[in-house]
Amino acid sequence: MSGSDHYRHIRWLTYLMFMAFAMTTDAVGVVIPQVTKEFGLSLTAAGAIHYAPMIAIALSGIGLGFMADRLGRKKTVIIGLALFSLSSFLVLTTHSFLPFLGLLTVSGLAIGIFKTGALALIGDISPNSKVHTSTMNMVEGFFGIGAIIGPAIVSYLLSAGMPWDYLYAIAGVLCLGLCWLAYATGYPAFQPKKGGHTSLVQTFALLKDRHALGFSLAIAFYVATEVAIYVWMPSLLKEYHGHLVWLATYALTVFFVLRAAGRLLGGWLVRRVHWAVLMFSFSLAIFLCYLGTMIWGVSVAVFLLPLSGLFMAMMYPTLNSKGISCFERHHHGAVAGIILFFTAAAAALGPLLMGVVSDALGDIRYGFYLATGFAGALWLLMAINLLARPADARLAAIEAGVDHS
Repeated sequence: MSGSDHYRHIRWLTYLMFMAFAMTTDAVGVVIPQVTKEFGLSLTAAGAIHYAPMIAIALSGIGLGFMADRLGRKKTVIIGLALFSLSSFLVLTTHSFLPFLGLLTVSGLAIGIFKTGALALIGDISPNSKVHTSTMNMVEGFFGIGAIIGPAIVSYLLSAGMPWDYLYAIAGVLCLGLCWLAYATGYPAFQPKKGGHTSLVQTFALLKDRHALGFSLAIAFYVATEVAIYVWMPSLLKEYHGHLVWLATYALTVFFVLRAAGRLLGGWLVRRVHWAVLMFSFSLAIFLCYLGTMIWGVSVAVFLLPLSGLFMAMMYPTLNSKGISCFERHHHGAVAGIILFFTAAAAALGPLLMGVVSDALGDIRYGFYLATGFAGALWLLMAINLLARPADARLAAIEAGVDHS
């Protein structure tokens, strides 16, 4: 197998891994009603199945991101996959909420370990930042496919009279098979930088770098904007009573389909248009979707919020890949961990703050005012990025082989 064919095999294996994880993490919208019913919980308590794994992913990213740079990409990926499979299988043995929540938290820890290794690996096998960004769009495209498959499996299980938690067994079996394939696959050799000290201390030191911090903040605003859709949009659209009730009912599915399609298209588009132009244009479109919703209400939100998925598609993988590409390969694991921390923290705190604001003011639309602010902040950062191009020099230097350690 040639080098390019071998890397293609590794990429496809990684795509499938991300798809498998999304089957559980992005199925919370359909799992929460089942958890609420089975364990007799309030919606706030049941929502912990979203917040707890996200917090675990965040802590894993910032606290264990150095593993990929110390142990190597392959070992880190296998550890994450194996731990996720184990926790998924054990879900079937739980009969109360707290053990179930604990296992989901462990799965979040496993996802954080896996993602730092996989994201660092993608950077390693990408010859330049354009290929890196294109590959990341494909990765997130498959993640989007998993976000469609997971809820569909739960719906099928329920319609067939089968336990909904079989979803976790299915994901566990899939990840166990991927774990074996990863073990059998020859990953690129990785050697930590001589004289380097890959540790938690180094990870925190990288937080002082303006590129790591800048990309992480942009990603945090994006994630808070995106998660608002799949956590709270169904609640907002309950107020819709127009002629397109079917669209309000399936709005979340439409959003996920458009997001997945856009990410697969993004792998092609980013090779032809400068990424800064794309990020500015799409962030503006997202902001306008939210702004239109706030001005004209649910009669327009039923169209605009699902449509925003198409514009959101390229944002995360592009910002993620450019942020990692701003650093040498022996730092990719730690930087991926930092970005993952901001990603998961925003995914947990964004919808939580929206819920608090909505409860305080008495309507979910007030939470969406806050989300509109997140979208506006993202657009402002992307405007600055387009005008000042702060990362261009660093990206060019990295591709030229200049060490910034």
